[in-house]
Amino acid sequence: MVSLLLSFLLNEFLLNEWMVFNQPTLAVQIGAVALWLGAVVLVASWRIWKGSESELIRKIIHIGTGNVILLAWWLQIPAWVGIGASILFSGVTLLSYQFPLIPGIDSVGRKSLGTFFYAVSIGILITCFWQSYPHFAVIGILIMTWGDGFAALVGQRWGKHRYLLWGVQKSWEGSLAMLLISAVVCSLVFLSVYGSTGQIWLIALAVALIATLLEAFSKLGIDNLTVPLGSAAIAFWLSQIMLLN
Repeated sequence: MVSLLLSFLLNEFLLNEWMVFNQPTLAVQIGAVALWLGAVVLVASWRIWKGSESELIRKIIHIGTGNVILLAWWLQIPAWVGIGASILFSGVTLLSYQFPLIPGIDSVGRKSLGTFFYAVSIGILITCFWQSYPHFAVIGILIMTWGDGFAALVGQRWGKHRYLLWGVQKSWEGSLAMLLISAVVCSLVFLSVYGSTGQIWLIALAVALIATLLEAFSKLGIDNLTVPLGSAAIAFWLSQIMLLN
């Protein structure tokens, strides 16, 4: 009798745990995101304490916060939460250009609205795709965070072959990093949604090429808008033609 009761309680516990992660409440969803963002801030703060260069700290925040979209996708966080967060953070970043609300994030050594565009692009992508095709929002945001983020780091640390576009200096090494990482990101997301087909590799390569061109031709931080929106739009258009028809 005791063993039966223990077995029943164990089954109830496991069922409840399964329900939490498969049908999480809003509190669980927001709590998970808050924990992740808190971890990103802790890592960035530790790097500040270690005396790391400001560009590395910016990219830790740039890449780390963007990865929240994977958590949001997995936990099926409602669109209004992401849109609301985008509007809030957009306002904070605009104020930060006048007041040091987000110290270090905007100190890029050049005139840039990149942090503002970063927040705006997330809101636009969630608005356009989250209800029916969330993976396209994920593709756009991850290409912005990983592809664009590593393009800057690779270009600054190992970029020896420079070229100039619109008065902005780029490097072939950084552009190659952008191309490769964007292709990998797009391929992995498509594999998780559609499985392995020959078309997804072609789509991933096309999306990566467009994203790399958009990053190269953008200035004043607008690549944080053109790259995610352009990548998601091209991925959606090509998938409609090659995968869903």
